[in-house]
Amino acid sequence: MLIGTVLLVITLLAWGQLYLMDMSASMALPGIKAPADQWHLDVAVMGALMWSLMMVAMMMPSASPMILTYTRIHQQRTGRGQAVAPTGLFVAGYLGVWLGFSALAATAQWALYHAGLLSAAMGKSSAPLGGVLLILAGAFQFSRLKQACLRICRSPIGFIMTEWREGPTGALLMGIRHGAYCTGCCWALMLLMFVGGVMSLIWMAGLALYFLVEKLTPWPRPIGQLTGLLLIIAGAIMLLSAAFGGTMC
Repeated sequence: MLIGTVLLVITLLAWGQLYLMDMSASMALPGIKAPADQWHLDVAVMGALMWSLMMVAMMMPSASPMILTYTRIHQQRTGRGQAVAPTGLFVAGYLGVWLGFSALAATAQWALYHAGLLSAAMGKSSAPLGGVLLILAGAFQFSRLKQACLRICRSPIGFIMTEWREGPTGALLMGIRHGAYCTGCCWALMLLMFVGGVMSLIWMAGLALYFLVEKLTPWPRPIGQLTGLLLIIAGAIMLLSAAFGGTMC
């Protein structure tokens, strides 16, 4: 109960902060609107923090079943209370992987902005880049890597049976490994934030809901393949539109 409440509070705080950033006139992200010569280290750090907050808000709901299962199994194995410390280490390892992804995403945002492929106002990609990202994300839905990582993410008990490690270090390593599988499952779809707008709450919520559905429903494969097909079609349409219109999405 305690762990579940903490996870809920963390998720709500992350979404609340993202909402405040979205509503704020300054967006708390001066670098997104700043000219290219103003992209300094402090702005890059702020961008990484923004992406990190997004990862917590978007991934914590779908990771909660795994975290709660780990807590329950740890309690059963050790006979101890709430297992707060080991669960905290597990979550730290899991989020640590996503923080690494956030740093890469922020770097990509900086590079794309300088290359003129990302709009300054909302962090939306140009139409050609958006089309490529949509097709990439769609094609990845059919890949063996996607299916393998998703299969592990969908089976908390199976993961614990094969990956269990004792002690604080073991809890941290288990969190890192689960975070790696989760990132392997979701990284391509995360890149769609560049299509809809890096600070778009609607896209964040949509992706977070999709990750939850993909991991919890009994039809992950048809849902994933249908999603992949729709993304490929949307990407093709965007590329054709760019070829004949050349407009920014």
